[in-house]
Amino acid sequence: MADDSQRTLEGKTALVTGSGRGLGRAFAETLARLGCNIGVHGMREDGPSEYGEGTTLTETARQIGEDFGVKTVRVLGDLTKMDQVENVVETVSRELGPIDFLVHNAGGDVAAKGGKPNPNDAVNIKVEDVQAVLDRNLLSTIYVCQQAARRMMERKSGRIVTISSIAAFQGSANSAIYSTAKAAVVEYTRCLAMQLRPYDITVNSLAPGDTRTGRFLGTREVDQNRMADQGTLERIALVDEVARVVEFFTGPLGAFVTGQALRVDGGQQCWPS
Repeated sequence: MADDSQRTLEGKTALVTGSGRGLGRAFAETLARLGCNIGVHGMREDGPSEYGEGTTLTETARQIGEDFGVKTVRVLGDLTKMDQVENVVETVSRELGPIDFLVHNAGGDVAAKGGKPNPNDAVNIKVEDVQAVLDRNLLSTIYVCQQAARRMMERKSGRIVTISSIAAFQGSANSAIYSTAKAAVVEYTRCLAMQLRPYDITVNSLAPGDTRTGRFLGTREVDQNRMADQGTLERIALVDEVARVVEFFTGPLGAFVTGQALRVDGGQQCWPS
């Protein structure tokens, strides 16, 4: 557990979607270390076990609470369905208190039927896979942000962080649909930020590059030269290096920062967004 001087968000409530494993879990742990009670969301109870990063969502929530001395609640839900989104937000609010921070991490390009052969082929992708990738990334962002923002507007307080991707900023032959969805997430984030300015609610997007999650390392061949921990920025990010940006957006230093998309990729992309 962090010492009291580091618990700058003591007693606040955060909902982190897709927080059973990978970056989502790191975001949840970062906010818990700062004192937040955490709504730990996943789509499947056994999601954390899929890439060897845990066992069940229930156990993940319990472990985060125990490790950081905060309250947690485990919530399951398909965030492409509005009734389930409403239930997730309502459950967290009821069990832990009004949501102060939303980190919408759920998404990815694994929604295509049959796993991930290549749901990003711009020409040959199946219609159902196009819909699945767009729904999982863009539609879920709109649904979850809507529900959280409405509650935050009543209190005139809150922070929202969407998770996009560096894929949103650079064309790629191999990630057409995913890149399109994440680019739309960035633009939605900016529009929402403008709408929520009068309510003292910040809305920003974190755009990670390649990061050493279980899923990333388990689904592709990795250049071992990029596995250095230090001494070069030409490497794959550590999970904690990305998670620190959520601490900035939700903490005191981020109080007057809104409508921004911050790429966290070690400078792989260095041009205006």
